[in-house]
Amino acid sequence: MCRLKLRLSSREVATIQKPRKPQPTLQNTQSSLTAANNHVPDHELTLPGIAEILMNRAHARNSLGRVLVNELFRVLESLRCDERIRVVVFKSEVKGVFCAGADLKERAQMNDTEVGHFVHRLRSLMDEIAALPMPTIAAIEGYALGGGLELALACDLRIAASSAKMGLIETTRGLLPGAGGTQRLPRCIGIGLAKELIFTGRQINGQEALSIGLVNHTVPQNDEGDAAYQRALTLAKEILPQAPIAVKMGKLAINRGIEVDIASGMAIEGMCYAQNIPTRDRQEGMAAFREKRPPQFIGE
Repeated sequence: MCRLKLRLSSREVATIQKPRKPQPTLQNTQSSLTAANNHVPDHELTLPGIAEILMNRAHARNSLGRVLVNELFRVLESLRCDERIRVVVFKSEVKGVFCAGADLKERAQMNDTEVGHFVHRLRSLMDEIAALPMPTIAAIEGYALGGGLELALACDLRIAASSAKMGLIETTRGLLPGAGGTQRLPRCIGIGLAKELIFTGRQINGQEALSIGLVNHTVPQNDEGDAAYQRALTLAKEILPQAPIAVKMGKLAINRGIEVDIASGMAIEGMCYAQNIPTRDRQEGMAAFREKRPPQFIGE
């Protein structure tokens, strides 16, 4: 694997880790991408098919300012059509925080029109994350507040350390969630609980989040402070050997189907299934079953 860093400034970095292979879209943007292999643990170098988006804006606790948001858009653009990537993991390189939400210091310098435009861009960023064709996992080690939790909600799956703190706290700042929180939270945990958390601005820990269905798994934090990330990697490795097109079509069918009545949803499922029928992976799966061997899916 190679480590490709999107440098915002000497203090702001968004990072993507991907399998080693030439890619024109990255080579054409070397002014904003620099490659390095330093400080990368061995296990991060041996996971082809898993991309990691690492947020590292330590001085602002990964708050979502203009530059970080722009770099996240660029990272997502490079991932969207990359057939090599089967799972994406979002994590923080800042100890004790996943993402503290919007950069309110930066926002205080904006006029009302600028605020409206920026919040719209934040909402678009979350939509882009949700629209990635491959499964996405948020590894939440510490605070995921406001826009930080909205980012996690835009992912398909969420893993949290038991000590993590999560909440849509906007009402405590005179705001309301504006990057998808009012829509994705009730779809995740139900309307009543979502209203309670948004109305109160309450923060909950990882165990509480698991009990209400906000996260898929919670794990005790370890001495290294990366327990959620390690559990996310385990889950990613469980997804990795499955048929990529079938997984993508399953994601699409769920995401589109949940927005409509069940009859329309069944039609969407049928269309997604039809796209999977002519794939080589489907034929491989049937052959492997007959021959009593593990399938070898290639994403075609």
